Amino acid sequence: MKYLKFHFLPFFSVLFLGHFVSCQLDYRFYDSTCASLTKIVRYGVWSAIANETRMAASILRLHFHDCLVDGCEGSVMLDDTSSMKGEKNAFPNRNSVRGFEVIDAIKATAREAVYLAGGPFYMVPLGRRDGLSAKESSANEQLPSPLEPLENITAKFTSKGLDLKDVVVLSGAHTIGFAQCFTFKSRLFDFGGSGKPDPALDTSLLQNLQSVCPNQVDSDTNLAPLDPLTINKFDNSYYMNLVNSSGLLQSDQALMGNDKTASMVMNYSKYPFLFAKDFGASMVKMAGLGVLTGQNGQIRKTCRAVN
Repeated sequence: MKYLKFHFLPFFSVLFLGHFVSCQLDYRFYDSTCASLTKIVRYGVWSAIANETRMAASILRLHFHDCLVDGCEGSVMLDDTSSMKGEKNAFPNRNSVRGFEVIDAIKATAREAVYLAGGPFYMVPLGRRDGLSAKESSANEQLPSPLEPLENITAKFTSKGLDLKDVVVLSGAHTIGFAQCFTFKSRLFDFGGSGKPDPALDTSLLQNLQSVCPNQVDSDTNLAPLDPLTINKFDNSYYMNLVNSSGLLQSDQALMGNDKTASMVMNYSKYPFLFAKDFGASMVKMAGLGVLTGQNGQIRKTCRAVN
């Protein structure tokens, strides 16, 4: 990736953008107060990904795990305090969600991580303010699990104002990143308590995964790529994997077990530009969930604590 030289504003200018607020999101929210913001964010994300390619998926996942729990208000960033047990130690996030230090450094959004991994660029309206609290219980209840049936996952999405198409499209984020073995190990050895592997799993993939994730506790945190075809590239090969019975997570492969979702998977596996277009639209839709604007919430001086 070609090195880009950017002209930076002093970082404190980003921290105090909260003084210039309006009552709604705006694509040009920072044009007059921090015109270089996009360049600052892009360079920060580029630097993080250049240092560790996996960070693209980690930042994207942070965006999901923030927005799906009480809206896009940065609650996932808050550390625990004596009076508040936050979201970082909720079961879906514990020893799993990462990349906080990147956001701490640049106070950024997820779009740049997608774009710099080869995915689509999409316009995001700006001007969100930060929430004042976080709840571990909310994250446990509202975040979908890779072990849940499709019906449950869909219900969690629709409760937020998203729909079945958004489930399929946003699942495509699994085109980059890794999963810990415990999230899919039951498919390899004891699917549904049968004592046998998941019959829907491709045989060659099964053998490879069993070598990465042997049937023992100390392999639970080993990592396997969500998309082994193009591990670090944001593309539509995730859907090709599902068509070929090679989805890593049970929740992903379940998309082929429903006529409506399977039809969408087939389309996205054939038409990468359709996936790119729809992914951008669904990301913007999700990024509008439960936002705080105007005088609601605050602009934190540091991402990890309320002011």
